[in-house]
Amino acid sequence: MAYKKLKYWFDEELAILLSNKIKRIDPDFDSTQFVESISPQLEGLELKDRVELIADVMFSRFEGNYETGVNKLLKILGPENPKETGMFKEYYWIMPIAKFVEKYGLQHFNLSMDALEAITKRNTGEYAIRPFLETDTKRTLSKMKSWSRHPNKHVRRLSSEGLRPRLPWARKLDIFIKDPRPIIPILENLKDDASRYVQKSVANCLNDIIKDNPIIGKATIESWNVHNIGDERKWIIKHALRNLLKQQDPWAFLVIQK
Repeated sequence: MAYKKLKYWFDEELAILLSNKIKRIDPDFDSTQFVESISPQLEGLELKDRVELIADVMFSRFEGNYETGVNKLLKILGPENPKETGMFKEYYWIMPIAKFVEKYGLQHFNLSMDALEAITKRNTGEYAIRPFLETDTKRTLSKMKSWSRHPNKHVRRLSSEGLRPRLPWARKLDIFIKDPRPIIPILENLKDDASRYVQKSVANCLNDIIKDNPIIGKATIESWNVHNIGDERKWIIKHALRNLLKQQDPWAFLVIQK
């Protein structure tokens, strides 16, 4: 694929791609109307708005029936991503499906959680999970805790990345900026994860926590930084402290010297 800004990937060509995929599993799907409902509205829209437009038109073409729509969309996802890269370069076309779940699936918790688990094995559910955390915090945290023990590294990563209080490109999770303690048990499950992909997410989540709640963040790191810890946890701790280390923070230097 020739280089173009990410927002321009969500164009008429993508609408055609999605319509063809849906048409294969739903012969009655009006692919022409789908594309014609998207193309004229794309001009002037930025990335998020383009993704949302496509999700909105999908919902409309499924006659406002979320359950029918999401079950059909899950059938077009294709093979899982076996790598720790490529979620945007190769699976970018799934982003409107994640937005579909995010925007229209809040009243269908179990179905939406299953959908996000499937989506994140190819693209990511880290943005789509956030409204569920805000509106159904307890159940979503419970689900994410179970994901933290999942055999698939993409799903384990979602359990921490989706919880980041200050995830880039996403609305801040004020509930966890105010009190990040509900996040900690999930990070505990991941502190020795073998995947660098997951380790980076855990470290970034801890880094977010330290920015707003340094006492809780530092206490968590202190509890992890015991004798004879593995290289995985050492890497997470050092990466989580990168901003403090740049600031020449004495405590951070003491931690990594243990």
